[in-house]
Amino acid sequence: MRKLTITQFVTLDGVAQSPGAPEEDPSGGFSKGGWLPPFAADPLFSEVVDARFEKAGAFLLGRTTYELMSAFWPNVSDEEPTAAKLNHLPKHVASTTLSSPEWENTTLIEGDVVEEVTRLKAEDGEGELQVHGSLGLAQTLMGHGLIDVYELLVFPVVLGEGKRLFGTGIDRSLRLVDHRAGESGLLALTYEPAGELAFGSVEGPS
Repeated sequence: MRKLTITQFVTLDGVAQSPGAPEEDPSGGFSKGGWLPPFAADPLFSEVVDARFEKAGAFLLGRTTYELMSAFWPNVSDEEPTAAKLNHLPKHVASTTLSSPEWENTTLIEGDVVEEVTRLKAEDGEGELQVHGSLGLAQTLMGHGLIDVYELLVFPVVLGEGKRLFGTGIDRSLRLVDHRAGESGLLALTYEPAGELAFGSVEGPS
């Protein structure tokens, strides 16, 4: 059974919308896109991202992330390891509007996303089934308890608006399994599911 992992870039207040550039996702009138590039020179950033792609066996992508990636990576030489992975490994795209994807080895998920991803996880195969970006898809998979590893890169900025990774209706208990800090204040946090949520109350001194 394959591990399903997500890699997400988030701010300190949990925003994951449009990290790379203002035009990535301005939906909802969001005008603060492009908050990631000032931190991209931090060595920890490239270390974590490169390590994630090394473990990839296939990708799950939402339409917007797929279109952004497919406009860029086919033009990058396979001598770049990330390009080689993205250009040739299977890519499964969850979209009801994309009709004829042209990027090599791309398959559309046309039926129930949860059922299809459950089936893909059950298949034999080398490497992880990975979600990069694709916020709406990631939230759907989190909501159905399908994520095995959460790789979060947390940037030291607070936006006060925008789409958040853990949206309304998503409740999870997670266990921290790795953590590193970069020289820019960037945090790399790796979590795994930790069972059911636990609740209690804090009692003051008697």
